[in-house]
Amino acid sequence: MTPIRTPGFLGRPRDPDVHLPPGQYLVHDFPVLSAGPTPRVDAEDWAFTVTTETGSRHTWSWADLMALPQETPTVDLHCVTKWSKLQTTWRGVALDTILARVDSAADFVLVRSHGGYTTNLPLEDLLDGQAWVVHEYEGEPLAAAHGGPARLLVPHLYLWKSAKWVSGLDLLTHDEPGFWEQLGYHEYGDPWREQRYAGD
Repeated sequence: MTPIRTPGFLGRPRDPDVHLPPGQYLVHDFPVLSAGPTPRVDAEDWAFTVTTETGSRHTWSWADLMALPQETPTVDLHCVTKWSKLQTTWRGVALDTILARVDSAADFVLVRSHGGYTTNLPLEDLLDGQAWVVHEYEGEPLAAAHGGPARLLVPHLYLWKSAKWVSGLDLLTHDEPGFWEQLGYHEYGDPWREQRYAGD
């Protein structure tokens, strides 16, 4: 499959007055980057399913997600295409809350999205207040172009790990590369270590 790349994949000069990860430049808008068409998912049809390594499935409806304790993290975003956006505010549910009652011995996660997108992470990177399923951005419902009705938010890694249109997690005992990782992007994606591509 040939990725469809939107205009934000192009770069700009770096802002010398802001402390950013290596190779990044500051933006004040919110570029829209997609590897394919934007899925349109109504909130009433949305569900989030966690499947454990034993095949056990745990599913939350939109109403279930809204009933969970909500948090409002303010975080910086760093895209592998070299833009960074600082002090963004979201609303959603911590993965700690979602996974609290899921029994698993997994060490890895394959994140799944509506539209077929996947990305992989160590499970520990979704815990201890590091990740959320978010449904609002800057006080407004999350737009479809930015992953609405809900997306994953993992701000300490490059933004491709914060899967848009998130639909669930597969908890795994082995690492399984996702969409971009299979195309040569880094398995982990730490912006401060400039882990853009395999071998970085």
